Amino acid sequence: MGLTGKNVLVTGGTGFIGSHLVKRLINDKANVIVPYQSLNPKSYFLRQRLARYVILVQKDLKNFKRTLDIVTKYEIDFIFHLAAQSIVPTAYYNPLETFETNIIGTANVLEAARLYGKVQGIIVVSSDKAYGKIPKASEKDPLSGDHPYETSKAACDLITTTYFKTYNLPTVVVRFGNVYGEGDINFSRIIPGALKAIVKRDVLDVRSDGKYIRDYVYVKDIVEALIVCSKNIQKIKGEVFNVSSRENLSVLALLGKIEKKLGRKIKYRITKSAINEIPQQSINFNKIRKMLAWKPASNIDKTIKDIYEWYKEYFQEVKSSS
Repeated sequence: MGLTGKNVLVTGGTGFIGSHLVKRLINDKANVIVPYQSLNPKSYFLRQRLARYVILVQKDLKNFKRTLDIVTKYEIDFIFHLAAQSIVPTAYYNPLETFETNIIGTANVLEAARLYGKVQGIIVVSSDKAYGKIPKASEKDPLSGDHPYETSKAACDLITTTYFKTYNLPTVVVRFGNVYGEGDINFSRIIPGALKAIVKRDVLDVRSDGKYIRDYVYVKDIVEALIVCSKNIQKIKGEVFNVSSRENLSVLALLGKIEKKLGRKIKYRITKSAINEIPQQSINFNKIRKMLAWKPASNIDKTIKDIYEWYKEYFQEVKSSS
């Protein structure tokens, strides 16, 4: 279904991926509703002045009555559920907060949609971590989790599937690889951290031994995948899709690629401080390619210069405003 003129709820809409999605939905003339708990003045959401084009609602999705109130009051037609505690080390130190945010928050959104009865589609954003330690996963592989973060994501996916199979709620689960791009100000992630180290002439702490392998997918490719899923929601309800790229790189290979493209050296130190992180992970995206004709349009070589320029401007503005 097209979302022009529709009332679209984007949970996590002030975050990194959510902001890019909100920007696209605004351009597509959707009526966008964004619940939030707090706003980071340095965020991409505010820097892009997106707040003036959406309805901002200060609500905690862990509170079911307030979640139901949003869905009914704003007569929501479609939901993109991105709100999550998405940092692996945070999940280790704060497992209860992670379970409440990820699992209870997801269940509340789904139950609110069920009770309201008029939501035409729900896309729940998940992670490759839902597969646990499987090094190369497809949608047919079982979900798993030895530690809090991946367990929380696997549980969210199972709950979402339950609402489809039990109540015929029109859900789709989309699992991402590592997402990068303009606007990510979580500098514990490798690409923002590396570009910050270049801009500020600092030293990057590499949490792993440098050999951990991940997929890397550009944020605008992610947004396009979400939009494609929304347009085909009736055909694909109940499905699960992996969304990633073929750029499956070790940390050190990634840093080398960035150095080569930018012509700048990255100073780093190997700390081996990673806790409960999976050494090798990649997801196969053949299913979404075959069913919906989606594939990544970008790669690190194409995008890294523009992303680097964004971070240069970001740090200049942060410095001038401090």
